[in-house]
Amino acid sequence: MAVHPNEALFGGEKPFPLIPTCEHFAGSEKLILKALSLQDSIGPVFDITCDCEDGAASGQEREHAEMIARVLTSDANKHNMAGARIHDYTHPAWKQDIDILVAGAGNVLSYITIPKCTDISQAQEMIAYLQKMATFSGVERVIPVHILIETHGALHQVHDIAKLPWLQVLDFGLMDFVSAHNGAIPASAMRSPGQFEHRLLARAKTEVTSAALGNGVVPAHNVTLDLKNVETTFSDASRARNEFGFMRMWSIYPTQIQAIVDAMKPNFDEVVDAANILLTAQAADWGPIQYAGELHDRATYRYFWEILQKAKLTGVGISEEATAAFFS
Repeated sequence: MAVHPNEALFGGEKPFPLIPTCEHFAGSEKLILKALSLQDSIGPVFDITCDCEDGAASGQEREHAEMIARVLTSDANKHNMAGARIHDYTHPAWKQDIDILVAGAGNVLSYITIPKCTDISQAQEMIAYLQKMATFSGVERVIPVHILIETHGALHQVHDIAKLPWLQVLDFGLMDFVSAHNGAIPASAMRSPGQFEHRLLARAKTEVTSAALGNGVVPAHNVTLDLKNVETTFSDASRARNEFGFMRMWSIYPTQIQAIVDAMKPNFDEVVDAANILLTAQAADWGPIQYAGELHDRATYRYFWEILQKAKLTGVGISEEATAAFFS
């Protein structure tokens, strides 16, 4: 019987998280429902982040969190690919957000995003509270945590933050990070090419991706402010992926979604090679093989297996034989 790559290649080690390359933010009920409808129409190639932090009007925090829980447990959430950003540690509503979201939608909530931590102790306390509420609510699954790195303190401790339990993603928050520099970084660096070329921002982005990838966590890139220029979004996503190693990016406008997915999806020729190499390896019981004059073994098989899974997530065509062997 053919052995599946997950069984042959990892041997109990936790595989790297394989999640969509695009994360689309939506604040209001109208925009969340619109995003869920779009997710259904173009396919489950992006996640949706329902925003409690910027989406909720002051004084309406409870009602907003309850709305998100209600929508995520409704028939509109067909793919169960939606999470929520809660309020930051200094806001009095952050525990209430977790209480409502975990009790109301803990079994379908894709992740919880924690913003604006200035110290690792804040992230630790918030994750511990999330774990406690999950247990209290009878939620037996791990609810993945995403943490925004957008303050001096968080960047200074980013390698320790990347080791926290339940962590799946480190997000880089560009605008708040620039603002934290008290004018030392110009406003032009909130856009391209400055956001990639200013020394302080290039360093920060490199630190985030290094910490994330070194701890088996996905690094996610900040938004593109130019909402309607698809070429700009595509270029930003390409630079983030190819120059800095980001494997996910935020979207704040529907037309940005496909541009991000297209920029970050695997190259088709590499997907074809990955499928052929893995099929040959499986037939050889995962021993060393030759393919196109090159030697391949388990080290390269792991790489190509991740490529093939990313192709599946981003809608890149995979051969029928490979689909039957690895995804049936």
